[in-house]
Amino acid sequence: MKNLSFLNKIIFFVNNVLALLFLASFTLPYVPPQSFPLLSIMSLLVPFLIFVHFGFIIYWLLAGVKKQFLLSTFCILVAIGFSFFPYKFNAKTIISGSSFSIMNYNVRIFNKYNWINNEDIPSKMAAFIKEQDPDLLSLQEYYPAQDVILDYPYKYEKLSGNKNGMGLGLFSKYPIVNQGSLDFEQSHNNAIFIDIIKNSDTIRVYNVHLESFGIHADSVDLNLTETKSKKLVYRLKTSFSKQQSQVEKFIEHKTQCDYKLIVSGDFNNTAYSWAYHKLKGELTDSFLAAGKGFGKTYPFNGYPLRIDFILADKKFKVNEHRNFDIQLSDHEPILAKLSY
Repeated sequence: MKNLSFLNKIIFFVNNVLALLFLASFTLPYVPPQSFPLLSIMSLLVPFLIFVHFGFIIYWLLAGVKKQFLLSTFCILVAIGFSFFPYKFNAKTIISGSSFSIMNYNVRIFNKYNWINNEDIPSKMAAFIKEQDPDLLSLQEYYPAQDVILDYPYKYEKLSGNKNGMGLGLFSKYPIVNQGSLDFEQSHNNAIFIDIIKNSDTIRVYNVHLESFGIHADSVDLNLTETKSKKLVYRLKTSFSKQQSQVEKFIEHKTQCDYKLIVSGDFNNTAYSWAYHKLKGELTDSFLAAGKGFGKTYPFNGYPLRIDFILADKKFKVNEHRNFDIQLSDHEPILAKLSY
């Protein structure tokens, strides 16, 4: 520190603060949002903190400083060692004739209100799903659009509001023998499930859509006043708190099931959050098992958020995980191939 210029001393101080914040983020999966709502907001910032530490490493090396870059290097190594690093370098694909596939996709009401200036969005989505031909299909922000034909023999959909409402849909090539809805309180979001029969075995498939923050990449106002900032923080705190109640209801429901489980959905939160940690439990995250890259499902102004997931029972083997960059919704679809 003695040999550092005044500017570099300030930069190293900031480096230390952000290192402490990053290390504190390791507690996030274990802290219920209703206990410390503001702390939960950090779950959205963990990838950013990691990118910042890369920046510090480059800065200190270019500045010719030998010791200071070790702090951020330590943070990066810890992130890799504890599976906090947001990028996966190696994918896995296993060719298996016995595998089956599940796709998860938040379809944003099939562009009903023309967020994307393209009238062919619904038909393009339907064509994409048909091309990938998943055995199971889990949709959020779904509604039965006339120009979207999903050719599945079995389905369960749960819509809110009137006949033009939206909600969740689960589609299956395998017979559905049971179905139901968790009906989250005071929320437009929800979770549903189906029990399917495959090879004389019963599998439960959940479609979970946790409370949204109501923040969209195409409507972000960077000129935040004090009033707007307070409203934003309040909205985030409220959403995190609702997510906790919804996750607790899901866990209570899940514990009553003895079947193999698959949990898919839009969690509206990252893999660093309490919500994800609780939903995942002992399940396998298909991206961590077989994916590659950042696994982004919600590109927030270039910020690669992974908030859509497929989680599979340990009795399943994840043979493949794929992310699709097709830009037909504000979310991107993911697909996993499983076998057992």
